[in-house]
Amino acid sequence: MLTQNQIEKSLQLGKSVIRQEEKALEVLRQGIGRDFCAALELIFFCKGRLVVSGIGKSGHIGKKIAATMSSTGTPSFFLHPAEASHGDLGALTKNDVLLAISNSGESKELFDVLEYAARHAIKIIAITKNKNSFLGTQADICLELPNEQEACPIGCAPTSSTTMTLALGDALAMALLDLRGFSSEDFHDFHPGGKLGSKLKRVKDLMHIGEELPLIDKNAKMNEAVLEMTQKGLGCIAIVDRDTDNHLILQGLIADGDLRRHMSSDLLDKNVQEVMSVSPAVIDTEALASKAVGIMNEKGITSLVVFDGQGYMVGLIHMHDCLRVGIE
Repeated sequence: MLTQNQIEKSLQLGKSVIRQEEKALEVLRQGIGRDFCAALELIFFCKGRLVVSGIGKSGHIGKKIAATMSSTGTPSFFLHPAEASHGDLGALTKNDVLLAISNSGESKELFDVLEYAARHAIKIIAITKNKNSFLGTQADICLELPNEQEACPIGCAPTSSTTMTLALGDALAMALLDLRGFSSEDFHDFHPGGKLGSKLKRVKDLMHIGEELPLIDKNAKMNEAVLEMTQKGLGCIAIVDRDTDNHLILQGLIADGDLRRHMSSDLLDKNVQEVMSVSPAVIDTEALASKAVGIMNEKGITSLVVFDGQGYMVGLIHMHDCLRVGIE
């Protein structure tokens, strides 16, 4: 086990590392200016893809930047410089923009990629600490990192530099996201799986449609309505009319609460229009399911009628459908 002195020293060092990286990030933030905007413009109007390249720790950061770009509306991929020198340069086209990352700017593994880009008039954005390096001088736009010391206690391991590079990549990606008007719905299209995909599901992905819907005509009696409610098991029933194209026109909704409020000896003999709520809560098919949960929680209900863009009823979404996929 670690001694108390070792524990205390480790805690102090951990805090010192974070403090140093915080300082580096603040210097980076203050220095963002015209070059950042020029890089942003170059990527935004690029007709191809953003191709990110780097070696070692810069390569690992580059992979994350490329992944973030691709998931937020900027087509991007990582090109390993060693593989590029052995045939993968063909993936880099004249319509692309190259984002090359090297802390020193002198990584020899990048030279072939840079030479190829220059020969084919492919625009180059550099992220480096040294604008006078080979990378810095070859780039059309150089995003120079502040010359802040690494947070490593022996001054060797890339720490502050990689954190700044990652933050700069995130800053570019988020600014591009904003310029493109990229929405949470767009984000869902790129993230259909996992917990994140569940949270970003739309109402149309979870709603009940067709034969699953508890429906009844506006002229029906309550005994028919209760039977339909029981069979479909959604705790409500929609009272509808239909137009000439058989579209559903919502007249009202009867939920369990409506039954309790109208409970009487002659309930089953009443017309459904006497019991239904004429202004039930509704939601659009394209809305996020999380929004549906918010409405249901706010109103203390368990179902929402779903409308399409033309104002017709097309489904029902139930709280259980949302909970089942992890949306709370």
